[in-house]
Amino acid sequence: MELETRRPDGPVFRLGRRPDAWQPPNWFLAHSDGTFGNRFDDPDGYYRVLYASSQRLGCFVETLARFRPDLSLLAELSAIEGDNDFLPLGTLPREWLAVRMMGRAKIDGVFADIYAVSWVSHLRRSLAAEALRLGVNDIDLSALENAEPRRLTQLASRQAYRLNFAGIFYRSRYGHSIENWAIFEPFPIENAISEALSEDDPDFLEALRIQGIRLV
Repeated sequence: MELETRRPDGPVFRLGRRPDAWQPPNWFLAHSDGTFGNRFDDPDGYYRVLYASSQRLGCFVETLARFRPDLSLLAELSAIEGDNDFLPLGTLPREWLAVRMMGRAKIDGVFADIYAVSWVSHLRRSLAAEALRLGVNDIDLSALENAEPRRLTQLASRQAYRLNFAGIFYRSRYGHSIENWAIFEPFPIENAISEALSEDDPDFLEALRIQGIRLV
């Protein structure tokens, strides 16, 4: 069975730090394992990865997820009758927005659709020994979408890189309506721009609402 692929059919967006949203992370910031701690980073520390989304909103939803209120707080809120606005939800400092920019660009190349059926089957065979060492009893879609262990999806990234794919296409674990791209170095990026953000940005405000976060 041929491994499934995807090509971007429009521009992609990336939320990054000033002054350039498309600037890759510096190698000196890599962790002791050679990665930057992200889902599809190279476990061998050879190539870097930029993360982008087909939807501008998706950039905010993905990046703001770490500020969400935890489940125990949400459970407490749902148990309270009446208005619960006085209770603290997840908060985001205004400084977070001030140091970031929204990038827009065109990316070229063929991307591995690793959540598709032939890829899941391929990775189940090729990463079986590694999965068992990581304590993963089976490789299926849920295992590949899990946040941990990151090394499993990082090993999948290495396989896609060795097969000469430009990166990985994947759907967000916060909702499959968000389509994301992990772009391998050397980055096939064209017409890249970066724009300043504002507190009344409609996608930013919608992402705050979706994730249950308030700006402070």
